[in-house]
Amino acid sequence: MAHSMTRRTLREHCFKLLFCTDFYPPEEAEEQIEDYFRSEKEEETDESGSTEVLHLVELSPEEEQECRTRVDAILEKLPEIDRMLGEVSEGWSLRRMGKVELTVLRLAAYEIRFDDAVPEKVAINEAVELARKFGGDESPVFVNGILAKLV
Repeated sequence: MAHSMTRRTLREHCFKLLFCTDFYPPEEAEEQIEDYFRSEKEEETDESGSTEVLHLVELSPEEEQECRTRVDAILEKLPEIDRMLGEVSEGWSLRRMGKVELTVLRLAAYEIRFDDAVPEKVAINEAVELARKFGGDESPVFVNGILAKLV
C-alpha cells in the first residue's frame, strides 16, 4: 500500500539529513545523504523488551527525491540562513548552539523565508515539535523565541 509521506515525516527526514551532514565537510555531505537513504533499519530494544525503531527510511523514489531537493536547497542557502539566524539570536553565536537546535532553526528559517507553501505559524510550530522530540528540555522555548524574532 503506497502512502504519501506527511509533511511532518518529510520534515523529520530533512532534519535528520541536515543534522548528519553538519558533522562532515561539504564534499562528504552527498555521501552522507546517500548512506542515510541506503542504511539498514536500526532498532533499539530496551530492558522491558519493547522495541523502538530508531531509523527506517521507507520512502518512495518521489519522496526521497523531494527530501534530497529540499536538503540541497537548504544547504545552498545556509550562509544566508545562518546570517539571518545570527542577527536575531542576540549574543548566542551559532557555534555555541546545540546541534539539534541549530538544525531545527535552519530548517524552520528556510521554510519561513523561502518556502511559500509553509505558513510561518506552521513552520514555527513544527520546529518547536522537532525541538521537543530531539532536543533537551530548554530546546522548544529557545527555538520558539528565536523564530518569533525572525518573523
